[in-house]
Parts: sequence; structure tokens; C-alpha cells
Amino acid sequence: MIKWVLCRRIAFVGSLAGLCMIGGGCVSFVQPPSIALPAAEDALTETDAGGVEQAGYDGPLSLNIEARSTPNATMFRAPEENNWQVGGSGIRNRPPTELSKMSLPDYRVEPPDILLIDALRMAPKDPYFIQTLDVLQIIADGSLPDQPIAGFFQVSPDGRVQLGPSYGAVKVVELTISEAKDAVVNHLSNIIQTDVSLSLGQMSGQQQITGEHLVGPDGMVNLGAFGQVYVSGMTIPEARDAVEAHLSKTLDTPKISLDVFGYNSKVFYIIAEGAGMGDSIARLPITGNETVLDAISQAGGLSRLSSKKIWIARPSPGGVGCDQILPVDWIAITRGASTQSNYQLLPGDRVFVAGDRMVAFDSFVSKVTAPFERMLGFTLLGSQTVQVTQRFPQGLFF
Repeated sequence: MIKWVLCRRIAFVGSLAGLCMIGGGCVSFVQPPSIALPAAEDALTETDAGGVEQAGYDGPLSLNIEARSTPNATMFRAPEENNWQVGGSGIRNRPPTELSKMSLPDYRVEPPDILLIDALRMAPKDPYFIQTLDVLQIIADGSLPDQPIAGFFQVSPDGRVQLGPSYGAVKVVELTISEAKDAVVNHLSNIIQTDVSLSLGQMSGQQQITGEHLVGPDGMVNLGAFGQVYVSGMTIPEARDAVEAHLSKTLDTPKISLDVFGYNSKVFYIIAEGAGMGDSIARLPITGNETVLDAISQAGGLSRLSSKKIWIARPSPGGVGCDQILPVDWIAITRGASTQSNYQLLPGDRVFVAGDRMVAFDSFVSKVTAPFERMLGFTLLGSQTVQVTQRFPQGLFF
């Protein structure tokens, strides 16, 4: 009786997911809700001692075939709960679908993500030496009425500040704020008697920090004159703290805002079988809201080489536990607006679209017969050429 039930399980899974090779691990075939599994009392699990015993489970959610004794560690986070759950008996383990999506874990920055950084507070530590392209705020009382000195002035590449046609330029590079103020006062004393107020308006380094930054292959973010910061594998708050800690070496309590501008590291794949004409693979970024229907639409729909057989191959997290095969009922999703097998895609998912068998058979026949057709055509053309040459040896056809 036990052998008959076990064989019936294997035959059912084989008809459900098609051909699948299992070696050295385990594969979890998750049935769509429209297919009914046998009763719970018929479920079987293999114990570590090698025996077979009956075990009940909470409803026909999934069926596992294990090549070794490894628990299913596929984890989901329910929409109504904010913690990760491990699929198994008595615990929610139905894959998320269109109407019951789950929240992805905290996003971790990886190459080649693009970060958007904005400098909120960039005050230098004392003493600060003025650099080229810094912006200084200079206000001089008693300046000429038609050429007042009041506003922001940028330090030119040669290290000078141009105060106006009547005042000329003053070299302030590599000077502190107080030294630059004295230099401006001494320069203007030859023209007018004035009192000068000088302060740092904006550092040139702030322009290098603000903007979009690509996470390099080494996991580093380049901040220009402030060096590089390692952010790979960090969450958004962790990456922000790491950048601020790095900037605090040269700045006084810096504050920045950091967010992800381009989600490039978390992707899913669409693999379309070419029915003997070569498979196509599309790599698309994932934002946490895509479903199977979204993935097929981004790929341009199903081609004439594709069949309606679609499934998702979902790798196990960290290589621990069972990989999942999620069959997709394409007819029910498109024609019946069913959402039960319109699964939510997770990072690393492979959406596999099987090729059309008739097109594949036609391609196979063409590959087999093409060499013979070429040989026969060459032979027929050669024989006709010889016959024409023998019949008309002088090349006259009339």
C-alpha cells in the first residue's frame, strides 16, 4: 500500500511539472490552487532512519520530492505580518500572488546599483583652507554704488576671486577664512575704505557629493575629493551612516540623504525556449511588484515559437532547502482573469516559457532533411547540366 501511494505521488508530480532532473538536492513542485491534491491522510514523508511514515499537513499547499533529507527553507513574509516565515506544515507557505503579495526584505545595495546622494549639511572642520571652485559669500560696506560687492563669488581655477572690474582679483586659495578676509581687506584698502564680511558659501566637494553615484564592481562609491566608501551589502540606512562616518573625517557632523536611484542588482529572468531555434534570455530589474503577467508583457508577449506552458523556477534562499517549480495557468490568467497562478516574482526567479512542440518538430525535420535536400539538389543540377552539354555541344539552343 505504501509503495502504491508513493508511486502515485511521483506520477502526479511528473504530470504536473513535466520533466525535471533531481540530483544532489530537492525540488519542490508547488501546485496551482486550481489543481486538487489527494487527501491529507495520504501524505508521506521519509524519516532519517529511512522508513516511511504517514504525516498530516494543513491543506494541499505544496508537495516535495526530496533526494536527501533537507527541509524546505523557502521563506515568505505575509502581507499582514512583518516577519519572515519558513514554509512547512502548519505555517503559511503559499507563494505570493497578484492579490496576496508580500513585502520584500530590506533592500541591500549591490553593484551596479545607482545611489542618489544629496548633501544636507556640509560644514568643514576648522581650520578650513579654501580650495578652487569653492563659493565665498563676500559683503563689503562702502563699495562703489555702481559696482557693489555683495553676493557669492566662486574661486577660479587659478585660485583667485574676481571682485569686479574696478576691484580686480584676490588670491585666496589655500588660505583660511580669516586669512582670506584679511587678504580682501588689504586688496580693497588701495581703492576704498571698507569693512569686509567673508564666509564660506559652498564647498566644491559638496558638488561632487550631490548627485547620482554608481556602486562599482568593488562595492565602493566614489565621492570625488572625499574618497571612496564601501556600501555593498548594506541597507539604505546602513549605507547612509557609512557615508556620513566617512565624511566626518574631514567635515563637522555631516548630514546627507541617500536613496536608490537605479535598482539594477535585483533581477529576474525570462527564458523563452526557441523550439529548436535557440533560446532567448531577458534580464529585467525587479522592484517588488512584478507578477508573471507583468514579466511576459515586458518581454513583448509570447511569440509564435512559444507554447502556453509556463512555470517559475525559484531558487532556494542561500542554496538551503528545496528549489520550487511553480506552474502557471496561462489560459486562466489571460482569458479568465484568474490571479491564483499569477505569482509575484522574487529576485532570482526564472520565468520559463516552453517552446511549441510542433514548431520544434518542424525545426528538427528541417535540420535532418536539409543536408540531403542540398545534396540531391546539387546532384540534380549537375545531371541536368551534363545532359544539356551533351545535347547541345556547341551551345546552340535553336
